[in-house]
Amino acid sequence: MGSFRRAAPPAPYFEGWYLKHQNRAGQSLALIPAFHTDAGGRRAASLQVISNSGAWWLEYPPALCQASRQPLQIRMGPSRFSGQGVDLRIEQAGLSLHGALRYGPLTPLRSDIMGPFRHLAGMQCSHGVVSMGHSLRGVLRLNGETLDFSSGLGYIETDRGRSFPRRYLWTQYLWDEPPGGSLMLAAASVPLPTGSFTGCICSILYQGREYRLATYRGARIEAWSPAGAAVRQGRYRLQAETLSAQGQDLRAPAEGRMERTIHESLCAEVRYRFWRGEDLLFERTDRRASFEYSQEPRR
Repeated sequence: MGSFRRAAPPAPYFEGWYLKHQNRAGQSLALIPAFHTDAGGRRAASLQVISNSGAWWLEYPPALCQASRQPLQIRMGPSRFSGQGVDLRIEQAGLSLHGALRYGPLTPLRSDIMGPFRHLAGMQCSHGVVSMGHSLRGVLRLNGETLDFSSGLGYIETDRGRSFPRRYLWTQYLWDEPPGGSLMLAAASVPLPTGSFTGCICSILYQGREYRLATYRGARIEAWSPAGAAVRQGRYRLQAETLSAQGQDLRAPAEGRMERTIHESLCAEVRYRFWRGEDLLFERTDRRASFEYSQEPRR
């Protein structure tokens, strides 16, 4: 495991991982360890913690932090994050979080969710899916509250680049009621050196099959707003409808600095419907879905 470093000359850069955990009692916890470098070459490391009841921001000296992608291993002070689980020892004003979780086998996608977008020059942000779903076991203590994630579910994704898009939508949901499934959808206004376009990436795992909806496969965004999104690709159509959401304030990257404020609902009530032609493959409404919509004003 090596220290997180960027080659000279310094360039705005961030890299972060989103690790979500949920249990059958309706409790959820997301952890976002991240590393960032601003245009002046100043390096920093942070961890954001999000629960049903609150959100916390922690900063760490870069010298106390390390990360590697393959295999995924991150150290921030005394806490560890990896593809096998997390070990947390966090004690600061307003936040006490201790315990360990172990992950079952991860479920990576068979191919990069970005497809050919990965090679577009000038992309602000590149997305990755580490695991569409895995089992959990273990217990955490958050500010005196016991969070038992045994028999729960987890999800991991990652982002890296310079900044989050000016306008974007993201939603994620997984469930274990038979036959079980997992879903991730992101839409964004993507600036390029010669213009911009609106693109989407989406993966749905259902009944042992992945359905991939993406701009590079001909998907078209029919609607997207704080109320949800609708995406069509050939005979497939996905609709995500936000029924209720209460966003927590989080920090997001802007030219390598974590200075943009966004609002994420870790536990939103969202209705998902997925069609193949006239056949409704599934309809799911759940309060454990995550949803985020952000739009910065034009400068």
